[in-house]
Amino acid sequence: MYKLVGTISGEVGLHEFEFIVGGEVRRNEYVKVWSETDGWILGRVISIVDAVKKKATAEIIGYKDERGFLMQPKSTFSRDEKVFKADQAFIMDTLGLKSGGIHLGMLDGRNIPVYLRKEELIQKHCSILAKTGSGKSYTAGVLIEELLDKNVPLLIIDPHGEYLALKYENRSEEERKQMDKFGITPKGYASKVVVYTPSNFSINPAADKLFRIDGINLSVNELYDLFSLSDAQLGVLYQCINGIKEEKEFYTIEDIIKKVSESKSSAKWRIIHFLERIRETGILSDSPTRIEELVKVGKASIIDMKGAEPKLQQLIVYRICKEVFEGRKMGKIPPFMLVIEEAHNFCPERGFEKAVSSNILRTIASEGRKFGLGLLVISQRPARVDKNVISQCNTQIILRVTNPNDIRALSRGLEFMSSEMEEEIKRIPQGVALLSSPSIEMPILVDVRVRRSEHGGRAAEMEGEEKKEAVPNREECNVRESEGRKSMLTRLLGE
Repeated sequence: MYKLVGTISGEVGLHEFEFIVGGEVRRNEYVKVWSETDGWILGRVISIVDAVKKKATAEIIGYKDERGFLMQPKSTFSRDEKVFKADQAFIMDTLGLKSGGIHLGMLDGRNIPVYLRKEELIQKHCSILAKTGSGKSYTAGVLIEELLDKNVPLLIIDPHGEYLALKYENRSEEERKQMDKFGITPKGYASKVVVYTPSNFSINPAADKLFRIDGINLSVNELYDLFSLSDAQLGVLYQCINGIKEEKEFYTIEDIIKKVSESKSSAKWRIIHFLERIRETGILSDSPTRIEELVKVGKASIIDMKGAEPKLQQLIVYRICKEVFEGRKMGKIPPFMLVIEEAHNFCPERGFEKAVSSNILRTIASEGRKFGLGLLVISQRPARVDKNVISQCNTQIILRVTNPNDIRALSRGLEFMSSEMEEEIKRIPQGVALLSSPSIEMPILVDVRVRRSEHGGRAAEMEGEEKKEAVPNREECNVRESEGRKSMLTRLLGE
């Protein structure tokens, strides 16, 4: 028996209709109306006005034809037509919601689970965009949990150390009470997560391993992008590196410093200063972290950037992305998902700033899907992320955005954005996301499920309590670090 919620009255068009509310109804509620020519038509309540009579406006979503295509009605509804609450099966069929896959949450206002196809995330890329504090990293954690449960390899670029909390089960009493609603239980992923630090164990004692990049044969372009050298300095660097190449097949940063110091140009001092800064970070090694170690089935490797300067972070992302992209093309590593948190720092929109990692991320966005390299782009500043990267993401998850520049950027870059959508994302409540996905007929609002594992902020508080025993003391840090840094460069530095 269908539940009556109102009667059509007032303005009636091909895309919207007004109705007098005669039952329990709320904003974003799904309703249906019978059409003599097209059958049942699905709609969504977009506004409710309280006056002498309670009136509501609904947008018309449409109906599925015999081919399974979503169609708009051919004629307007008659006034006095009855409006009913849409049933679950009809909503799922019309919107194209399928069971199974990546469980993102529930259709807002309904107990209908929303799933994403695993293949779509990996092959067609995904972005999560929101203002600060709206839950972008929390939502990313939900997707990461789902992908780990399905044994999808993950490589996570984590500038602030937010994702190491995946190791621990969710202890929030409030969130545990909501888990039954989503059909989940608390779970930690310690057995599947490995945290790498490009700094050291003193700065990041929660890390499992040191991360090092190949310090052999650094190119002029990499060094130029890293330090914005003048023409005179660039000339010195070119001359010195070309001179080294004539003498050696393989060279280190120590060789570059030595060659530059022999130059008679006064421009050499600034170059030496910057090269020594790179050397002192300890990031370079002749025994770098291998991509086969980073990308493994059923595992998540987190590159925790705490303690690394922004320019160094960009260099690390550039080198990692370049290597894994080539590794996928050659079949050296399995298909996987690359997660880029704070993406505006690593692939900024032209005109804002430069990053050495920009070009390789644009390449992965445009070509990665051909090789089974999926991209998950996360940012709190949509306007500052390269629009070519965002436009390549077929699945968009947008939480609250209020900055006018960010909203304009979304409108320019995303086909589904309309003036109504712009208003919608300004007032999306906490924990709810606007989802656009190739397998779903139209953008929908999703009540994002709670996390199985801990979220970054809460885990940080716990580090000083019961997890304190897991943090090594300074002596242990020194032993672990020395074992991880046995390389040609460290020996040259006398460490």
